[in-house]
Amino acid sequence: MSERPLHFQSLTELSRRVREGELGPVALAEHFLGRIEALDARLHAFRLVLRDRALAQARAAETALRAGIDLGPLHGIPYAAKDLFDVKGVPTTAGTRMRSEAIAQRDSVATARLERAGMVLLGKTNTVQFAYGGVGINNDQGTPHNPWQVTAHVPGGSSSGSGVAVAAGLSPAALGTDTGGSVRIPAALCGTVGLKTTVGRVSRAGVYPLSFSLDTVGPLTRTVEDAALIYQQLLGEDPDDETTRGVPAHDALGKLKAGVKGLRLAFAETVFFEGVDPQIEKAVREAGQTLAELGAHVESRDLPEAAEAVKLNPRGLVIAAEAYAVNREYVEKRFTEIDPVVRERLRQGKEVSGPEYFEMTRRWSALRRQVDSTLEGIDALLVPATMIPALPTEPIAASLETYNQRNREYLRNTAIGNILNLCGLSLPCGFTRKGLPIGLLVYGRAFTEGTVLRVGHAYEQATRWHERTPDLSWAQ
Repeated sequence: MSERPLHFQSLTELSRRVREGELGPVALAEHFLGRIEALDARLHAFRLVLRDRALAQARAAETALRAGIDLGPLHGIPYAAKDLFDVKGVPTTAGTRMRSEAIAQRDSVATARLERAGMVLLGKTNTVQFAYGGVGINNDQGTPHNPWQVTAHVPGGSSSGSGVAVAAGLSPAALGTDTGGSVRIPAALCGTVGLKTTVGRVSRAGVYPLSFSLDTVGPLTRTVEDAALIYQQLLGEDPDDETTRGVPAHDALGKLKAGVKGLRLAFAETVFFEGVDPQIEKAVREAGQTLAELGAHVESRDLPEAAEAVKLNPRGLVIAAEAYAVNREYVEKRFTEIDPVVRERLRQGKEVSGPEYFEMTRRWSALRRQVDSTLEGIDALLVPATMIPALPTEPIAASLETYNQRNREYLRNTAIGNILNLCGLSLPCGFTRKGLPIGLLVYGRAFTEGTVLRVGHAYEQATRWHERTPDLSWAQ
């Protein structure tokens, strides 16, 4: 039996114990539900706890397993979902009280696929209002508390509650969405693993949108293998999401443990390391050295497309335009009820002209073709997930100017990947002197999730950063 407390064991560990009959799905669900009840008043990770539903799913899983019906490694394992994912019969608030009565009529494809795998949904996690922000602050429904500090520090957004839930051991895994970094930023700031998938890999059907061009679905987990297991269940074509049509499924687990010997990795020196906190840069550079010692060829390479991507994202105009289109009714009729950290960017989207939007998206397409050529022969890039670690919440929330500055800093390295249509994996690679997590971001070309997971797994197995857990005695 693992020496780690049950709530800090990986999904893989829990799966083994369940399938060997050592631990039942009902007891497992009750454990996590109890932990949520004990700690979440301080952490504020969850928007809605689905206790009765979770226990019913756990009982069904336990009955099936006892009858010899095994749906696979996720059977009977709890998880949480960001409150953008539709769950039939409960509201999808998208981070705002204005949608408190928006009851979903059917399950999202992602949650339906996890249910078919036998997973147990504990509840829905908090998010930034309309998922529009990288800091993780929500002045409407409340901001989750980064579990690594007693004083409130930002969790990263917009999958803020999902990051906190996994890091604090309230759930072994959680679903998030990533449009400009919303899986990878909370993963980096909260010390978890977060996978940003390529547009087209995982259906967004039944997920409240921010940007149809950039939205992706991905897991936040304790380990890379856990992320691969959930991703494997999520991927595949779906007629309700046209971006998935013609995208073949693939085996994300077959080469996960193949190591990195012979792989060509590169530090992307352009933009990504500019202005980065020295502690973060040091940790990321040392991660590269570890991978080199494991047999990878690690070099430095300029990536001019990264700088161009920053230039081609003035004030986030494409996302702003698409976010305005989605949330137009709220902007036009309930503008004063919108969170101040969100409302001006939504209004800015109204001002984007058709020609301006068209030109920007066409230039993005050209840049994506160009980066494919630049990265020829490179298996993955290594960069800092964020420029800065988690900072205290209060001063950021108190000033819109400070918020906007920090939001740009948290989003810079991750948003580049969305614009260039890269896939990416953030995983722990160290801690600051104040005990705050540092994230390594492994980037791969579009549809190379298997490779970034392989690189991440090799690094993770050679280190112990992912085994650290926060002391939450203050939250009890």
